[in-house]
This record gives sequence, structure tokens and C-alpha cells, in this order.
Amino acid sequence: MNDSSSQRSVGYLSAVAIGIGGMVGGGIFAVLGLAVELGQGGTPVAFLLAGIVALLTSYSYAKLSVRYPSEGGTVEFLNQAFGSGLITGGLNVLLWLSYVVMLSLYAYAFGSYGATFFPDSMQTVSRHILTSSIIIALTVVNIIGAKIVGKAEEWVVGFKLAILLTFIGVGLWSMRSQPFQPTLGSNSFQLVAAGMIIFVAYEGFELIANTAKDVKAPEKTLPRAYYSAVFFVILLYVLIAFVTVETVSTDKIAHAKDYALAVAAKPFLGNTGFILIAVAALLSTTSAINATLYGASRVSYIIAKDGELPELLEKKIWNRPIEGLLITSTLTLIVANVFDLSSISIMGSAGFLLIFAAVNASNTHLYQKTKSIRLISITGVIVCAVALFTLIWYTLNNYPKDIFILLFMLGFAFAIEAIYRKLTGRYIKKDHEQL
Repeated sequence: MNDSSSQRSVGYLSAVAIGIGGMVGGGIFAVLGLAVELGQGGTPVAFLLAGIVALLTSYSYAKLSVRYPSEGGTVEFLNQAFGSGLITGGLNVLLWLSYVVMLSLYAYAFGSYGATFFPDSMQTVSRHILTSSIIIALTVVNIIGAKIVGKAEEWVVGFKLAILLTFIGVGLWSMRSQPFQPTLGSNSFQLVAAGMIIFVAYEGFELIANTAKDVKAPEKTLPRAYYSAVFFVILLYVLIAFVTVETVSTDKIAHAKDYALAVAAKPFLGNTGFILIAVAALLSTTSAINATLYGASRVSYIIAKDGELPELLEKKIWNRPIEGLLITSTLTLIVANVFDLSSISIMGSAGFLLIFAAVNASNTHLYQKTKSIRLISITGVIVCAVALFTLIWYTLNNYPKDIFILLFMLGFAFAIEAIYRKLTGRYIKKDHEQL
């Protein structure tokens, strides 16, 4: 029998790196152009607003992670708070589908940045080919074993952060002689909407929860790691957005929104900067797809073990949940190739806002056990709900077709759970020790 307390290997810096790596996994490369298109000169404010939602939610994650350390993370928190009901099961399935959407976003970004190395006439076709190829290739890698890629992850995270910090540093230096003339360019409602549509860029800090059982001195380390990671990424995103809108016209960024960060680097880093950002985007999205593929297939496995998805997804081949991986990859191929950037971003943001609202509600319900300040979690629920309402309202008025896509995703998650329960009568398992 292993003594888990003596085997804890994740320290503060490692936990922070997991959170930062999860958030800066590819989202900023994918959604910067969309954010500028919607937020105009106020894009830094949009990123700040989205960051505040993430920061509030990180409080609930920190408290729940300390009280319920589990490989299941979010799945475990919802089950602990609300038991085995249809709502809990539907939310857990929605979490899995939201990871599929995130994978699609990363793959779409990989294809978009990769396509910039091809002639204009071939960019649409090459984007689809590259998008599909990276999903298939990394699925194979995960089936065979992702140890090599996993070992390279720290180097990839370090490289992309170095490139992004260089972008910020050189960008700010090039602006030193320019008068600062801040312009919002969008009304307050649109800024909030812009922040919520690109909220997917902050998805990833919750991955710290999945390593909670391995964190040293969790009561002290986990909260510090969550807050440090989110604060750092808020600052990073706000500065990237600031440099972008101050150095490149918003029209130009919006025109090239699928690979906006590379375009934004060109005025002060030239073609070399464009290529560096594009290469960083390719490496970053590759590592993000690899990590999320493993995580999403693992989530499907854990949900199945809890009785909320078919037993087929519990089976392992070579000690890996292969069926969940293949289903996840197939759905990702469909979403990444059928939907455009705004549709994918809206689906992902809405899914995670709803999940995060539920996690805040979980901590509100369990506040005595988690020793939390209940008002903070209640505020988190309200902020997530307002953010989701704003996103839906803005989408309804500006991207009406995406509302049907969003409703389908939400309905699909709960329909899967309801039909599955009706047909099988399978019950939720409360014992997570075997995970």
C-alpha cells in the first residue's frame, strides 16, 4: 500500500506552470483576432473582464481542490456537491463536450497559422488538411504513448512564454515615443460580450485540480498556485491586447483574425516576428491538443467510471482509455472542420461559463466543509451567470445561427445523460478510490 503523503511531487512552481500552461495553451493565438474584431480599442478591457470571472472561480477551485483532492477534478466537485442527479450527470457530459470544443479551437488555430506558410489560393484547403492531420497524428501519439511529447511540454511552455514576453517587451519599446491615446471603440455591453466570447482563453487553470493529490502542502500551495497562475495570465493577455490594438489597425487585425497575433508582430518585429509567432502558435497548439486529448479522454473515462457514460468508455487498452480517446478525436474532427472560429469560441466559452457557475455553486453548497467565505462563491455564481446571459444575448442579436449550435450542444449533453439513464438504469458510483 502506497503512502500518498510521502509521494507528493508537485510543488508550487510546478502547479503554477500547469495552470499557466493550460491557459496559454493556444487560446490566445486563436481568439485574439476575434477579440479585437468585437472589442476594438477596448480589447484589453475585454480580456480583463474575462480574467476577473476566472479569478473569482479560481477561489472555488482552490477550496474544493484542498478538501476533495482527486484526479477527477471538476467531475468530483460536482458529484460531491449535488450527488447523482440528472443535472450533475448532464454537466459532467457537458464538461467533456466542452473539452472537445477546446480541442477544436486549438486544432483550428494550428491549421490557420500553418496555412500562412502556403499561397493565399491554398490557405482554405491547407487549413482543413492541417487541422485534420494534427488531430489524427496526436491521437496516434496518445494511443502509442505520449511520454516523449510530455517530456517536451515544459520546453514548449517556456518557448511560447518567451516569444509572447518578447512580443510584449519589443512592442512596448517600439511605442515609447508614441503618444498614448486610449480608445475603447465599443460600448460597455459589447466589451463584456467580447470578453465572454473569448473567455475560452482562460480555460485551463482548472487543470491544477487534477493534480491536487500530488501537490505538496496542498492547503498552502493550491490556493497560491491558482491565484498566481490566473493573475499572471490576466496581465499577459491584457498586455498582448494592448500592444496589438496600439500598433496595428483593428480593421487589419479583424481581417486576419484567424492568425492575428502573427500579423500584430509584423510592425515591430518584421517578417521574422511573423514567422516566430506562427511557429510558436504551431508548437503551442500542438502541445495543447496533446494535453487536452489525454485530459478529455481521461474525463470521459472518469465520468464513465462514475456511471454517467456507457461502460464501454471504462475499458482500457494498454492501460489507456482508448475508446474515449477515439470518440473524442472523431467529434473534434467534425467540430474543427464544420464550424468557424466564432462558433467554436462561443460554444467553448458558454460551456465553461456554465461549468464554472456550477463549480462556484458547488463551493457555495459545501462552504462549511471547504472552510470558504460563502459570499465569494455566491458572487462567482452571479458573475458567471451574468457573463453567460450577456454572451447568449449578444450572440442572439449578432450571430443568431450560433444560438442554435449552442442550444444543440447544451441539449445534447443533457439528452445523452437522460436517455442513457432511461435505457440502462445505471447508477452513479460514489467510490473514486479506484481512480
